[in-house]
Amino acid sequence: MKELTAKEEEVMRFFWDEGPQFVKQLVEKYPDPKPHFNTISTYARMLEEKGFLSHEAFGSTYRYFAIISEEEYRNGTLRSVVKKYFDNSYLNVVSSLIKEQDISVEEIRKLLDEVEQSDSKK
Repeated sequence: MKELTAKEEEVMRFFWDEGPQFVKQLVEKYPDPKPHFNTISTYARMLEEKGFLSHEAFGSTYRYFAIISEEEYRNGTLRSVVKKYFDNSYLNVVSSLIKEQDISVEEIRKLLDEVEQSDSKK
């Protein structure tokens, strides 16, 4: 899965939060000074080329919609970060979080309990 720039992710958030949109609707959602219609239209086309959006034609205009959910993007991004920075090891991720004290041993135990409960339900 391709990565999104900060601006592309900002545009995608409208689709993830609110569903299908026309470019005109997207522009209206921005605070003043609003971006130009052509700028947002360009982002929508780029997101379509990257495989995040598709569109339906309504006369001479398009209504865009997400074909990648936020969860799919989040999971793909996480896998990419784990692969790129942690030697493709989730154990290295957890170890790093513990070393940096971003997560406590008690939180790890709770997480393990949740995983065990989830496994036992399967």
